[in-house]
Amino acid sequence: MHPVLSTYNPDGQRRAAHTRQPAHSGPTRTPDRCETGAGTTPNLVHTQNARNTTNKRLPRHRRHHRPAPPPAPEWLLEQGLNRDAPPVQIHVGGCWNAGKRSRGISRYDALRALADGVRACGACRPDAELGYLKA
Repeated sequence: MHPVLSTYNPDGQRRAAHTRQPAHSGPTRTPDRCETGAGTTPNLVHTQNARNTTNKRLPRHRRHHRPAPPPAPEWLLEQGLNRDAPPVQIHVGGCWNAGKRSRGISRYDALRALADGVRACGACRPDAELGYLKA
C-alpha cells in the first residue's frame, strides 16, 4: 500500500487519502449519498433518492425481506385442451408430469373427481395417496 499523503493537492482539490493519484473531479456515488454534477443523469439521482427514502420508511424487518410465496397445492386437476373439455388427470401437488393447464384443488374435490371417472396420474399415483379404492 502507498504511504498516506496530504488530503489536498496544491490546486486545492481533494485527493484520495490512500493513493498517490488525485481524486476524480466528477460526482461521488455511494449508496447513501449521490451528488449531482457533470456526467450524472437526474433520473439516476432521483431513482436512488426515491429508493433510499422508501427504504427508510419501511420497518427494518421488511426492508430486505420478501413475503413467502403461497404454499403449493396438495392436489392438482389437469384441465382439457379447451374450457368445454372434461378434466384429464389428477396429480399430487409436486408432480413432475402435471401440465401447464393444472390448477390446485382440495382433497375433497380430488376424491370427487376420481369418483366421477377422471384418470389418476400414473407417475405420482394420487389415488394411492388419497386412499381411493375403485369399487
